[in-house]
Amino acid sequence: MPLVFCIERYFVQGYAFVLLLVLCFGCSEQPKPSTSTRHLGMMSDSLLKYNRGVIKTEDQQIDDFVARYGWNMTKTGTGLRYLIFKKGHGVKAMKGKIAVISYTLRFLNGDLCYSSDKDGLKEFKIGYGNVESGVEEGILLMHVGDRAKFIVPSHLAFGLLGDQNKIPRQATLVYDIELVKIK
Repeated sequence: MPLVFCIERYFVQGYAFVLLLVLCFGCSEQPKPSTSTRHLGMMSDSLLKYNRGVIKTEDQQIDDFVARYGWNMTKTGTGLRYLIFKKGHGVKAMKGKIAVISYTLRFLNGDLCYSSDKDGLKEFKIGYGNVESGVEEGILLMHVGDRAKFIVPSHLAFGLLGDQNKIPRQATLVYDIELVKIK
């Protein structure tokens, strides 16, 4: 092998080795956050604080509503309030089954939004996200024939956008539900 080729090969491999060392050890120091990164962190903290305030306010409005009507509701860990006021004797709702419900949906101010009397019975597969998460959570607590009231906070309903039809953004929903059938 010619001497020139061996020397070139040695230098190329040497440079590659040095480059590898620089990349591995030279970049281990974390760069200091830029001003814009710190600004985003401050914005994120502000948004979290704002959202906590919104949730606290909505929670208080729900508590006031429940107290006004004297309902003895149970609050789940997610914030759903429910009251099963008529016990049925049918099968318990389970994930993967089809639930058929009769319902009226109102806002906290009492205004009617949707109703199965007008819109027909609602049918959905439990556990597959085809209905508001708060309704799905509540249905899993019911048996066929049960009648219940659910108060669904906005984060378990249609959230920041509403349903793009009758339900406005950040609306708390009051359901009167009967679990008619499980298929």
